[in-house]
Amino acid sequence: MIPKVHTLSNGVRVVCDPLPGWQTVALSVVAGRGARFEDKARSGWSHLLEHMVFKGAGDRSAREIVEVIEAEGGNINAATGYERTSFQIRALKAGLDLGASVLGDLVLRPVMDEGDLEREKQVVGQEIAEAADTPDDLVFELAQQAAFSSQPLGRPILGTPKSIGAATIQTLSDWRAALYAPETLVVSAAGAVDEDELLRLAEREFGGASGAGLPAAEAATFISGSKTLARKLEQANLVLLLPAVGVQDPDYFALRLLAEILGGGMASRLFQEAREARGLAYAIDAYSETYADTGVLGVFAGCEAKNAVELAQVTAREIQGLTRPVPDAELARAKAQLKGSMFMGRESALARAEQAAGQVLLFGKTLDPEDLAAEIDAVTPAQLAALTSRILASRQAAVAILGPRAALGAAESFEQALFN
Repeated sequence: MIPKVHTLSNGVRVVCDPLPGWQTVALSVVAGRGARFEDKARSGWSHLLEHMVFKGAGDRSAREIVEVIEAEGGNINAATGYERTSFQIRALKAGLDLGASVLGDLVLRPVMDEGDLEREKQVVGQEIAEAADTPDDLVFELAQQAAFSSQPLGRPILGTPKSIGAATIQTLSDWRAALYAPETLVVSAAGAVDEDELLRLAEREFGGASGAGLPAAEAATFISGSKTLARKLEQANLVLLLPAVGVQDPDYFALRLLAEILGGGMASRLFQEAREARGLAYAIDAYSETYADTGVLGVFAGCEAKNAVELAQVTAREIQGLTRPVPDAELARAKAQLKGSMFMGRESALARAEQAAGQVLLFGKTLDPEDLAAEIDAVTPAQLAALTSRILASRQAAVAILGPRAALGAAESFEQALFN
């Protein structure tokens, strides 16, 4: 049964996915806003706010927030992305009422203190520094900058020490009111949950919320570019990006299948050619990253610096090869992998709750997994070839390379091999 979407009088949406026989429940409160909605001066504020609401909310201290949840056998977490911010609780089925109370306090009734803010700025500053010291974090950040330049999607979700340092209690409180406005919120539960009870709790905790949210994000534009950074590392880290489609595009599943065929597993083209046949890299993966209106087809690889140029050229040739129809057996294998991943993910109550919230934010409804599987099955070799040709016709690519200086020339080699 497809979960039904209910809308409270103030615009908060509620979706319930009961799973008979389950002893646990997952509850997510998801705001359809995130780092993509920040200007440069507010860069990182959404993530900083996620930290700050845990310092105290309602009548609970920071310690009490986690203690009351853990005392009921549960756990609590949160995550900030470019297009949404999510607060999540997993608990035994009797913990739904308490979970709703805690999440309602975090989202709508945080108690933010100046001393906590200054300490949390230091914590986030350390997080920023740690990301800069972690090669496979930093290279993806560089790639995002190369692909989207000075746009919000090109800025790190964590922000910068300067932008974080500028936040005050008042400006952060104002940002919370806009970021978590009622029309952006989805309350989503899966597992041992009763729909009537969830609606009652959602009305109790979120029915009184008011205020106007942030406007829709400006359209993003993929910009060709490269970011290279020489460092004394054992391996070179490469991220190669091409402009692709967003999650609402009819070719969304074709893009997912392209990434699977290109480098989604051990049977993929890049794994077999770059690793198995040539020994150029230990780790090489292709992936798609999609937003509401745009996306990227990406490849990540770690290799010896001396192999970086050849690896980039091999990757370019494998991408070009996808302009020709893929064999039926290869496409069938990719479809099976994608459907397997989708259905296996639904075996987690939290994944189901988060997925349903994301669908409501994007499409205004929840989607039938069987319909999605049928869309995957409907993708043809000709459609994949056409999408690859469409991607390459832009003659745009973004490259990030982090590692020994000998590897940095792979950026130019990739573009030359891809477009010449």
